Amino acid sequence: MLAASLPMYDMHETRKATNAFWQGVAWHMRHEGVEDVPGALLHDVDLHRLWSDPNLFFSQCCGFDVVHRYKDQLRVIGTPCFAAAGCGGSDYASFVVVAESCPFDDVLDMPGAIAVINGPESQSGMNALFTLVAPQGGDDLFFSEIKISGSHAGSLSMIQQNLAQVAAIDCMTYSLIERHRPETLAGTRRLGATYPAPAPPYVTQVSGGPERLARMRAALAEAFADANLRDVRGDLLLGGIEWVPQTTYEEAIDPAWFGKLSRVEGWHGVA
Repeated sequence: MLAASLPMYDMHETRKATNAFWQGVAWHMRHEGVEDVPGALLHDVDLHRLWSDPNLFFSQCCGFDVVHRYKDQLRVIGTPCFAAAGCGGSDYASFVVVAESCPFDDVLDMPGAIAVINGPESQSGMNALFTLVAPQGGDDLFFSEIKISGSHAGSLSMIQQNLAQVAAIDCMTYSLIERHRPETLAGTRRLGATYPAPAPPYVTQVSGGPERLARMRAALAEAFADANLRDVRGDLLLGGIEWVPQTTYEEAIDPAWFGKLSRVEGWHGVA
C-alpha cells in the first residue's frame, strides 16, 4: 500500500485542516488519472522510514534532506508558497530567536554563544543559522556549544529555560506557533532572519516515473486553485504552488561548514 504524509507542520491544532487539504489533493490526483492514491494521511511516523520507503506516494521533506540523504530516492513535485511573515514566493527563511533579555541586536555579535538546533539535518533550524554565521568563524566554530532539541518548539523551550542562547525557527513554524501556542514564545524575541532558501517541497519516490510526476503536478496546481479548499489553505498558511527545479535546492543549500561540525565532540551530523 502506498503511503502519504504531510509531516513538516503537522501540529495538533492544524491536523483537521491538513487532513482536509489532503482529501482535496487526493481528489484532484484521481481526477488527473493518478492511480493508487492513498485515502488518508499517516501521522506521527518516523521520518527516515517514511522518506526512504519505496512505497512513499506523497510527502513534504526538508530541502536539506532532498539534496543530501534522500537525493537518490526523492523527487520534487512542487514547492508551496507560504503565506507567513518571513516568506516570499516559494522561498522561506528562519527567524533568529533569543531570550527577551538578550543584550545583542545581531547574531554576529554573539560569538561563543550556545546555539540550539532542532536537528542535524534541518535546513531551517541548522543549515540556515550556521550559514549566517559561517563567514565569521574562520577556522573555528562560531558557537561555543551546539545543542540538539529535536523540534523547533523544543528549541524555543531551551531558550526560555536559559539552556541555550540562540536558535533559528522557520517562519512557518513560528507563525503557526504564534497563532496557536503563543505561550511557547513567551520570554523570547526575534533578533533577525536568515537568508532565504526554497521552501520544503512536496516530494514523491523516484520510482513513480515522469508521467505520474506530471499528473501529480497538474493535480497540485488544481488543488491550490480550488475555491472549495480556500479556507483550508488559509488555515495552513498556504498561498500558492510553484515549480522549483531540484537543482535550485542543490545550489541554494550548501553546508560548507560541515567539516567544522565533525570536530564537535558528540556531534552526529550527516557524513
